[in-house]
Amino acid sequence: MAGQALGFVLEVFFGLFIYGFLLRFLMQAMRAPFRNPAGQAIVALTDWAVKPLRRVIPGAGGYDWASLLAAYAMQVVQFLAMFAIFGSGFASITGGAVLFVLASAAIALVKAAIWVLIVVVIVQAILSWVAPDGPLAGVLNAMTFPFLRPLRRVIPPIGGTLDLSPLVLIVILNLVLMVPVRWLEQSASMLMR
Repeated sequence: MAGQALGFVLEVFFGLFIYGFLLRFLMQAMRAPFRNPAGQAIVALTDWAVKPLRRVIPGAGGYDWASLLAAYAMQVVQFLAMFAIFGSGFASITGGAVLFVLASAAIALVKAAIWVLIVVVIVQAILSWVAPDGPLAGVLNAMTFPFLRPLRRVIPPIGGTLDLSPLVLIVILNLVLMVPVRWLEQSASMLMR
């Protein structure tokens, strides 16, 4: 029971930073505004690592590579910490185990990005009914518009007002989690053998 509690605390601690770095990368990639409470909180949470990393890894192509690298590094550290505490420690780390950790961290970031998008779509859908002009509307719209726009071209609103494209996007994203991402996870687990 104490092991489960420790694992939960580690997941929450590392998850806070992993999702913070990942959100910073995604918000910048989607050109979402940072001048809102959520954007300012993400910047405050991640500046300690992103600013020094930017001196070494500058942004290129409109992407904040330092934020993505920080998310990946934090994910690797989380897996190593879990392996050291709950696995057999570092005595049994082989080349296959190192590859497994590196591949698993990359796959975990892909899963996290998909979950971020699912949550953002749900929050945007709810807030569009409750507070369509709220302080987060710009961020949510910027992060979902590139994904919803192609679906809205194909799926017309029902009755002229009910937009089903968020629901369809959530179904598609869940299918991506179920098939290709699960296949990647199974492939990564073969590295340990």
